Amino acid sequence: MSPINRKQTGLMSANMTNASDIDRELCTLCPRNCRVRREAGEYGYCRTGREYNIASIFMHRGEEPPVSGEAGICNVFFTHCNLQCVFCQNYQISQNKIEHPEYLTRLPEVVRQIEKLLDRGATGVGFVSPSHCIPQMRKIIRALRGRGRSPFFVMNTNGYDRKETIESLKEEIDLYLPDLKYMDSELAERYSGAPDYPEIAAEALKEMFRQKGSRLTTGRDGLSRPGLIIRHLILPGQVENSKACLRFIAEELSVEVHISLLAQYHPIPRVRDHPTLGRTLHREEYEEVREEMVRLGFQRGWVQELESHDSYLPDFNQANVFVGTGNGGVDEVN
Repeated sequence: MSPINRKQTGLMSANMTNASDIDRELCTLCPRNCRVRREAGEYGYCRTGREYNIASIFMHRGEEPPVSGEAGICNVFFTHCNLQCVFCQNYQISQNKIEHPEYLTRLPEVVRQIEKLLDRGATGVGFVSPSHCIPQMRKIIRALRGRGRSPFFVMNTNGYDRKETIESLKEEIDLYLPDLKYMDSELAERYSGAPDYPEIAAEALKEMFRQKGSRLTTGRDGLSRPGLIIRHLILPGQVENSKACLRFIAEELSVEVHISLLAQYHPIPRVRDHPTLGRTLHREEYEEVREEMVRLGFQRGWVQELESHDSYLPDFNQANVFVGTGNGGVDEVN
């Protein structure tokens, strides 16, 4: 499916509005706390206003098995981000310094594209990097429910979310799929420009856990709803950070939480000359983190195979973002 752009959008139907429900107050949706008037066209850190700027809507089969199922999940990729990770694999669409007018669309077109994929068998809708687009995400959910659709909704987030925002989503999100990137403030500052990431993500994940607990409720189709799956991407040269993230989950949440341990790190062009980020994981790094996961007592979740670094490379310049990237294997934790 081709990315949505201005040329594809049509007239709005009478029962759908293009206006977001962003507060007319100063924006405090995410921890950046920019306090700009997005409703009035002011831009903050994410350089996103009230519009729907969506890079791609497509059927994705590369998520964790209970998320994708056999048919795949309908993933909605927002442009820009409230983190600017130097190693981001979605760098084509996530950089705030780059404008993407070609991806501007309207709510009716977003709903139409999603419904096409629901009719093809998708039973879930995933919102990827929605932390700065919570009002737009809410509008999409409400519009689909208003049309009699009842997919399960997944919030696929970087973890840099205000606790209060997560509290407000209790009745709208079925499955939380957050990253836990860092428990090291200096590393979070160096790689993502967010020294407060550890404490912010900790509070957000605690609230997700409070809402969903550690149990994944699986339907007849094998898909999970509701629930919580926490992802952690092992970064080259940062084994101690990975171990600290796993310890936080074990000690502050529960070893019963489902973990998705990712080994897919692949250097993007921007960091290919970086002394550590310019390479993939070493086997000893991978094994040390896996051993810590076992030592802590985690028994639920998935671990990507070390060779997966060539298997999840998106290209937002093509219609199906992940076509031709292979199929990285995962081992189930047991």
